[in-house]
Amino acid sequence: MSAERSFSKEVESLRLGDGEVFHGEGILAVTKALLQSGVAYVGGYQGAPVSHLLDVLLDAEELMDEMGIHVETGTNEAAAAAMLGASINYPLRGAVGWKSIVGTNVAADALSNLASPGVIGGALIVSGEDYGEGASIIQERTLSMAMKSSMWLVDPRPNLTSIVDTVESSFELSEASNTPVIMQLRIRSCHVQGRFIARDNKKPPINTRERQKEPAPFNYGRLAHPPVTFAQEKLKVEERLPAAQKFICDRKLNEFFDGDIERLGIIVPGGLYNTLIRRLARLGLADDFGNSKIPLMVLNVVFPLVPDQIRDFAAGKDAVLIIEEGNPEYIEHQINTILRKADIQTRLHGKDVFPMAGEYNGAVMHQGLMGFIEAEGLGIGDPVQIRAEADRIDAAMDGAEAAFPTALPPRPPQFCTGCPERPVFSALKLLQEDIGKVHIAADIGCHAFATFEPFSMGNSILGYGMSLASAAAVSPFQDKRSISIMGDGGFWHNGLTTGVIANMLNEGDAVLVIMQNGFTSATGQQFIPSSAKGRGGRDPGMSIERTLEALGVPWMRTVRTYSVAAMVETLREALTTSEKGLKIIIADGECQLARQRRLRGENAEKLKSGKRVELPRFGIDDEVCTGDHSCIRLSGCPSLTIKPNPDPLREDPVASVNNSCVGCGLCGEVSHAAVLCPSFYRAERVRNPGMLERAVEGMRKSVIGLLGGHGA
Repeated sequence: MSAERSFSKEVESLRLGDGEVFHGEGILAVTKALLQSGVAYVGGYQGAPVSHLLDVLLDAEELMDEMGIHVETGTNEAAAAAMLGASINYPLRGAVGWKSIVGTNVAADALSNLASPGVIGGALIVSGEDYGEGASIIQERTLSMAMKSSMWLVDPRPNLTSIVDTVESSFELSEASNTPVIMQLRIRSCHVQGRFIARDNKKPPINTRERQKEPAPFNYGRLAHPPVTFAQEKLKVEERLPAAQKFICDRKLNEFFDGDIERLGIIVPGGLYNTLIRRLARLGLADDFGNSKIPLMVLNVVFPLVPDQIRDFAAGKDAVLIIEEGNPEYIEHQINTILRKADIQTRLHGKDVFPMAGEYNGAVMHQGLMGFIEAEGLGIGDPVQIRAEADRIDAAMDGAEAAFPTALPPRPPQFCTGCPERPVFSALKLLQEDIGKVHIAADIGCHAFATFEPFSMGNSILGYGMSLASAAAVSPFQDKRSISIMGDGGFWHNGLTTGVIANMLNEGDAVLVIMQNGFTSATGQQFIPSSAKGRGGRDPGMSIERTLEALGVPWMRTVRTYSVAAMVETLREALTTSEKGLKIIIADGECQLARQRRLRGENAEKLKSGKRVELPRFGIDDEVCTGDHSCIRLSGCPSLTIKPNPDPLREDPVASVNNSCVGCGLCGEVSHAAVLCPSFYRAERVRNPGMLERAVEGMRKSVIGLLGGHGA
């Protein structure tokens, strides 16, 4: 379960039966489809945009147990992918999920070894396709991985009925062709709201309650190991591929929509269908119900393509537009080959009218369609309406620019207010002002926000938990020791082996800062092995400190993150000590979002029972503030801002704390560590005060009134 969001109420809809109407979110619909498919085991690794898949499964643990379904939370994507090995020898349907493409990259070794022998039980990988400007990852696509390993890739139209049908069909496709299937779910598909007609859940024939008596007999042919791997490679193209293509045709997984303008056609992956049909409607080439005037071929299965379907669709047409995000244009290359081998000379448009890279959002889709229309003549549809829509878009774009004659200030993502990781970078900034610049290896996680202003720290990001490994070839060439930053989630995911153990094996002399906030915070505060409470509210019983001690790490310190002065001195010691070997600083501070959620619940219960609740807040004394704003530059706290100076004799604006303050105390800690002006003060807002506090407050009011001349 995630600390960020609970599906405890929504999971009741997973019990819906045949003919009932399901209402909800895309990722919840995927879970229901897994149950309807008779899945026996599920697992994965957290990570947006499919992080909630595991959250839903864990919130539905009672239902999973009733049906005998095994749920596993992998420590990384490779562990999750390796689970699918159960489907190699047993007729068990299994599904795993993660954030792609980074998750698929981590799982690549296991997936290759899974795809080689193939499966007898349906194996489905749910991959969150995080592509485009809204993504938080490198810009690659799952398609290349599917093609490399000969796994089939499905890309359903983004509505719940299509998504659910695709999940169920994917298991059948996997079993019909003995091949794992990847279903890519784009961000909008994961979180689209809708409804579908539910079917009964299917209890897997082999499950945790009705176990198999004997294991599968030994069969060397089911291993991904030479010499049988050579035969398996032939099976991929001689048996599995034709079987998959036949199943795709027989089950009509790809969709064809007729149109009046028969001389043209558009081939589009299912995930881009909604964007396409909306832009066609605005151009007068489709109606609001999805009826296109241009014939459409919707590839709900992006790989493999079926040559007969491509030839039949393109034959007799003057031109076909291929819509495909990313570079290289794999689909366009394949279709070109299919048509030219068949001597079909239909003109193909694709990357000549669409950009080579980037997400095809509404504006990009419009420009691509306009390029296609202009290339094939404005006689398509109503030229007046098409030109009017094009002019409207151009005017809107120009108007947006005109509305902001000067460039807007950048607004990069940043640490949450009160984040326990921000003080570490404040300490690093203070330290580097004293000892000079240090090479800092950044990592994936919330701490990557330190690469933005006001810190601008981080020379590389090479993968989740890979910061210490990425500094391995830097440290030997630097006068100063390098510093690597790693989250506790990254530590358990990858950093323990590739970073800590590798550094000690090679007798490295670097500094590693591990941000211990208790969760994989960037993906929604999912639990990790060192969380105080894990799955089912149980303590996992693991700790980073004990793990490092067991490995024999020679130098280790644990520092409260908000203690900026202590962190500065600890970092200084790590960088300057004559002691050789790996030096690890555990920066300990609970994720502020999780803390605030926890405190809100605890305080609500206290208030309800009449108990005292104290809420700290910080402020700035206008008369003391010097106006140099070093506090803002050193902490970067979003609650720190400026306001006009109330003193008519002083021109510089003064610092101010706004209402977003959560009382973490960083501002005061930074002022103390950097020896800034003592303008910060702490106040406590007390609710349900005690009798003594009420009496003291009454006396204070009386004294203030007398001093102010209001007591007479």
